[in-house]
Amino acid sequence: MTSMTSLHADRLLPADLGTRDIARRLHAATAGLPIISPHGHVPPQWLAEDTAFRDPTSLLISPDHYVFRLLHAQGVPLADLGVGGVPLDEQGARRAWRLFCENWSAFRGTSSRFWLESVLSDVFGLSQRPSAESADALYDAISAALATPEFRPRALAERFGISVLATTDDPTDSLEHHRALAEDPGFATRVAPTFRPDRYLEPARADFAELVAALGRAADVDTSTYAGYLAALEDRRRFFKAHGGVSTDHSHVDVVTLTLDPAEAQRIYAKALTGKASATEATAFRRHMLMEMARMATEDGLVMTLHPGVHRDHHTPTADRFGPDTGHDIPVAVEFTRALQPLLERYGTAEGFQLILFTLDESVFSREIAPLAGFYPSVYAGAPWWFLDAPEAVRRYRGAVTETAGFHRTSGFIDDTRAFLSIPARHDMSRRLDAAYLAQLVAEHRLDEDEALETAVELVTTIPSRAFKL
Repeated sequence: MTSMTSLHADRLLPADLGTRDIARRLHAATAGLPIISPHGHVPPQWLAEDTAFRDPTSLLISPDHYVFRLLHAQGVPLADLGVGGVPLDEQGARRAWRLFCENWSAFRGTSSRFWLESVLSDVFGLSQRPSAESADALYDAISAALATPEFRPRALAERFGISVLATTDDPTDSLEHHRALAEDPGFATRVAPTFRPDRYLEPARADFAELVAALGRAADVDTSTYAGYLAALEDRRRFFKAHGGVSTDHSHVDVVTLTLDPAEAQRIYAKALTGKASATEATAFRRHMLMEMARMATEDGLVMTLHPGVHRDHHTPTADRFGPDTGHDIPVAVEFTRALQPLLERYGTAEGFQLILFTLDESVFSREIAPLAGFYPSVYAGAPWWFLDAPEAVRRYRGAVTETAGFHRTSGFIDDTRAFLSIPARHDMSRRLDAAYLAQLVAEHRLDEDEALETAVELVTTIPSRAFKL
């Protein structure tokens, strides 16, 4: 069986030897620093219950859309990979793992390969390259490790050095797992909930009335009126903040903002509760509610993050069978400058307001996001996200954003993952790429090495802490 040789100590560092030496020193200064993960999707109950992971497939394949979407593109049925929440039995899990290993060549050149190799090598201590021949041996070795206390979720969080881990949570969530973790003196990682109200702001949804009724029950507020609806959202935001939340997350197809007259907002809301709001009315209401979210942020201090520009559930048959987040969300173009002007006119210089802009449309990094972050004290350029959290895209981001906005107007790295074991690999990728970028500035005599060293450390410590008010 062939060993993995791509896990070189200098991976992702510059090819030029002189610049590489500088990058080595910069990376060495950050490699062992704690991980701050202020936006992600790891289920908090994994840590609260500290239950052993079941098998390699349910841990590394079934929940990771980066992995299973590429296998699906190779013709592997999603049902054979345990996608959609129905667990596979041991035979099915082993078969899915074999399919993954047999298709290892599909990951060549991808960021997923970098992360998966790091997980296999650094987390499990394995050296064999995945293949048809090595599949069973790898499966057995990982399964044996997962049965030990050292591979329970809490032990891994401590081993990985995760100081902050943000989850993404429904506004009606009880946050019982977050409360249990916060009250546990034996668990050091800070697990922060993130308020994700998207579906409660979309009146075009067929279940909008049921959703806002549930919101009202969670807040103990009558949501039959627009005023009650706003009060319920405000109440739940306060609840999240009281349980350690620092940010809200909004992922709509665009970030257009506008302000409706209160009477007009009430009229559309009332129609939406009966399912009679038009598409135009529903869109206007959602855009108005982004303004309301910003207004609430100025009052409660939660950081507002925008993740727009995704065509969700592009393949309807897959969505119908397997549900959302099953690998077929596709990026679309998005515009920020005109879309956010109403919001920034009102709140862009408001004391305490912070807005982090993420995108899947690389064309706006230098054209819109960097200039906005380079003027408004409230705006931060979010790190490359989702399809863009990959080596080449991260390099392009640094070049596109830094010359206009600098380093301190960025968010710090965002791993945005459900794949718990890949978190250290993703952050290491970012630290290596930042070391390489800073080393190039030093080699070109655009930055002194002591400044580069200071910046490398800040990019994983004070910069994300400031952006997310940690």
